[in-house]
Amino acid sequence: MNAKTGSKAQPTPRHRVLAKVVGKMGEGYDQVLTPDALLFLADLERRFGPQRRTLLDNRRLQQERFDDGELPTQPIETDHIRTGVWEVAPCPPALQDRRVEITGPVDRKMMINALNCGAKMFMADFEDASSPTFANMIEGQINMRDYARGTLSLKTDKKSYTLNEETATLLVRPRGWHLEEDNITVDGEPMSAALVDFGLHIFHNGKILAEDGRGPFFYLPKMESYQEARLWNDVFNFSQVVTDIPHGTIKATILIETLPAAFQMDEILYVMRHHITGLNCGRWDYIFSYIKTLRNHKQFVLPERAQVGMDRDFLRAYSLRLIETCHKRRAHAMGGMAAQIPVKNDEEANKAAFAKVAADKLREASQGHDGTWVAHPALVPVAMDVFDEHMPGKHQIHKKQQNIRITDEDMLSPHSGTITEAGVRTNIEVGIRYIAAWLCGFGAVPIHNLMEDAATAEISRTQIWQWLRHGATVQMADGSEKRFTSSIYRDLLNEETEALKAELGSETYTSQRFPEATKLFTETATSADLPEFLTLPAYDILED
Repeated sequence: MNAKTGSKAQPTPRHRVLAKVVGKMGEGYDQVLTPDALLFLADLERRFGPQRRTLLDNRRLQQERFDDGELPTQPIETDHIRTGVWEVAPCPPALQDRRVEITGPVDRKMMINALNCGAKMFMADFEDASSPTFANMIEGQINMRDYARGTLSLKTDKKSYTLNEETATLLVRPRGWHLEEDNITVDGEPMSAALVDFGLHIFHNGKILAEDGRGPFFYLPKMESYQEARLWNDVFNFSQVVTDIPHGTIKATILIETLPAAFQMDEILYVMRHHITGLNCGRWDYIFSYIKTLRNHKQFVLPERAQVGMDRDFLRAYSLRLIETCHKRRAHAMGGMAAQIPVKNDEEANKAAFAKVAADKLREASQGHDGTWVAHPALVPVAMDVFDEHMPGKHQIHKKQQNIRITDEDMLSPHSGTITEAGVRTNIEVGIRYIAAWLCGFGAVPIHNLMEDAATAEISRTQIWQWLRHGATVQMADGSEKRFTSSIYRDLLNEETEALKAELGSETYTSQRFPEATKLFTETATSADLPEFLTLPAYDILED
């Protein structure tokens, strides 16, 4: 009892500390980095951050087993899930027809154009298509806030941009579990970047989007296990309570873009069954993960990137397993990215690019995919025409794959193909060009008539590493065949960087951060141990 009042003593409330913003604040940042939002971010990090770190440790332990000779396989302990009879929760009306989706960074002008372009869905990408400067990330959140409130617009000296009456449905891709946001800390440590991106969007916009059926919808990247998906499910459950959204309102599509996750598709759908609408073939990151996961296994060395298409046995098996698994559980099976963009001033090359996209989308629609991705608004009609013809309904979930059973061995089919000097040079040049742009704040970068993102640089540098590690044979330009060595790499690197200097000029080459990009590419492509992600060391120098 209190000696003065005679009342029963009350427990002291737990001191609640907000997440701390240590990055430079810009105009309008206080719209999203509000005290209540920062308190919510702190709650997310304290509740779910420790489990995230444990799961990342589990990734490293699993990779050690792969390095020691194990191969990915379906988990024994979840056989009852794979053989059980169950389906995911019904898909909301706004996500029923997903035949063509466009992706892009969270830049304001690009968002408006993507939402207006005629695609069914637009994935606003805080991850691989965005360079994670603090300005890009927080201005992206301001754009999300304005979109939810119907005020997303832009006026420049030349033009005004506003949303059409009818737009694509918005899905948001936060960064992966492996990334951190150094500019926002909790208890003195950087926050999970995924929780920052998700948390700010759901806190400010979740209830508004839910009230008129526009969301909140997400794409979730880079997962390697069903346990990582279950953590997202826990985050969703908690966030729906805090934001007063009915359970199951948040819907996600998960990108199957890592090799380990491809062996756990049923399990991922199951643990997310109240909040998931489908899986997506994130094929470029999948190729990167394939190389990284099997890096110590010489029998899985890939040929040069231009020869690794979806007709490869291991990629075809991956696509078919995803379709079979999703349709069995009444989920959407989304196809992959067409990276082509219009070719200016070359009509023949432009026709060839469009024809390549049409052929790729025909393959996807014929196999059973319920929709696909494009990287440029001009490709939306090309993909739409194919799916309109071959998928007249909103989806083709009802089409079950008959007599197609993809085995674990199919998923790991050996490969044939060649590695040429030109292929090595392309990896070096494109990888360095992309990293330089990323360090300058650009995540979606047009290079040689393709819209490239971080996966491009990851494939480029891991292929170099894999070829060096296993002494691959390279067909040289003079017709000879040589074992790929560090000396050959250095010679080709020097020639490619000199060509870039000649093209750009020394001043531009330096100001656009090509020297740093070259150093980073080489370090991550030739180190004794393969770095897990290029973007981790790149982030350390991003805003220097």
